[in-house]
Amino acid sequence: MIEIHVTSEMVHRAITVFTKFTMLIGTFLAIYQGQFLLAAEILIIMFITFLPITLGKRFDIRIPHEFELLAIVFLYASLFLGEVHNYYDVYWWWDVVLHAGSGLLLGIIGFLLVYVLNEKDDINLELTAGFMGLFAFVFAVALGALWEIFEFTMDTLFGMNMQKTMFNDTSGLTDTMLDLIVDAVGAAIISILGYGYFRTLETDSFLEQWIKKFIHENPRLFQRSKNNS
Repeated sequence: MIEIHVTSEMVHRAITVFTKFTMLIGTFLAIYQGQFLLAAEILIIMFITFLPITLGKRFDIRIPHEFELLAIVFLYASLFLGEVHNYYDVYWWWDVVLHAGSGLLLGIIGFLLVYVLNEKDDINLELTAGFMGLFAFVFAVALGALWEIFEFTMDTLFGMNMQKTMFNDTSGLTDTMLDLIVDAVGAAIISILGYGYFRTLETDSFLEQWIKKFIHENPRLFQRSKNNS
């Protein structure tokens, strides 16, 4: 009997191919139905999903499969399913779940950013675990707030409906505040896990595993000279 060992890389490739294939089919269907603006939107979304690996190659950073997969799935769920297929209107909780996910994702990015700066040989920084956790939290919440400003701007200037009606509140205020709250919750989770990692607590969280993998695949980012060791 032939045994097939499923690896994380295989899962990553399968999901990536599936998301891009469904978007490609969606593009052809939109063109066939004469919905050229919709087709253009889907193509833009497809382009955005290539950004993680493109930016990684541009700056010579090896992005672990878990990071790239999380980013692609988030973009697919928020833009393709949420905006194009109106999942935000069909499922009231869709926006809440995605904003919680964005808090986690942005928290991870913020944490890795300040961690790389802290470990770089040519940057004189010695940051505490508490500060790095706080930075990750503030970074994620700040970007979440900027996104809400973007939604308000698009609704005001172009008559869009990015700030949804929620719980009979047509102003969009409830939607905005709930988004910011779940952003903060997701960011707080990452901050606590990151703080625990640097305080050498005996945890085996997914964040600790991802940080170790990122360091392993990008050793040059974390090399210190002998004078700094």
